[in-house]
Amino acid sequence: MLRMAHGLLAQTRGRLAAIGVSFGGPVDARRGLVRLSHHVPGWEDVPLAARLAEEFAAPAAVDNDANVAALGEWRYGAGKCADSVLYVTVSTGIGGGWVLGGRIWSGADGMAGEIGHVVVRPGGTPCVCGKRGCVEAEACGPAMARKAAARLQESPDASPILPALAGGRPDAVTGEMVARAAQAGDPLAQGVLMEGAAALGSGLAAAINLLNPAVVVLGGGVTKAGEQWWQRVRAVARAEALPQARADIVPAGLGDDAPLWGAAALAEDLLAG
Repeated sequence: MLRMAHGLLAQTRGRLAAIGVSFGGPVDARRGLVRLSHHVPGWEDVPLAARLAEEFAAPAAVDNDANVAALGEWRYGAGKCADSVLYVTVSTGIGGGWVLGGRIWSGADGMAGEIGHVVVRPGGTPCVCGKRGCVEAEACGPAMARKAAARLQESPDASPILPALAGGRPDAVTGEMVARAAQAGDPLAQGVLMEGAAALGSGLAAAINLLNPAVVVLGGGVTKAGEQWWQRVRAVARAEALPQARADIVPAGLGDDAPLWGAAALAEDLLAG
């Protein structure tokens, strides 16, 4: 990362005014400290903001990627100028971030927005956090791929499309394959995809009931799974949220670049004081 940054600066002969970082894991934003990554070892208690500030002689801000994406969507994207935005990324994992009153809301311990670890199916699929039945464990891309693979091994004839996409290897099934097979009418894939969408909808309903956001913005690869997935997410969220607390559930206006625009917003905020 440092080599890339130095290389870019050398090519452009530029000077950094400020640095914003979107990190995929729990962050103490006030101290610029990366607490850990749930998926990549070696990031425990890393003072990333201080290291970058020293390396480039510029102020630096670091926050969780979902928080930063929420800021990006609030400032530039689908939640622009709303008084409250919940952003949820649904990809290899599931994370969330809040912007309330124009500011990222991190919570007392910097852990606000962790919607991926809201339990929606007690006793369900084991999660990386140690609990069972979390939204992430039920609804992220790899979780749906594992569920589809297990069902394919149990009932190979239940899926007319997915085995061909996976080259006859259940262990090669990916979340993208599940989505493609579901769109093509594969019943096994459709069942898995709809279960994941329902789990996400339940998690969103809980968040909507708690803080009643004006807009819920969904981003990440799984959100490209098709209209049927979107319909199921919205239907479950509407059914389980209080009828007086309805929020628009919309796709990310900035697509996969929401965390990058949010990182730019972090840097802008540093300069604005």
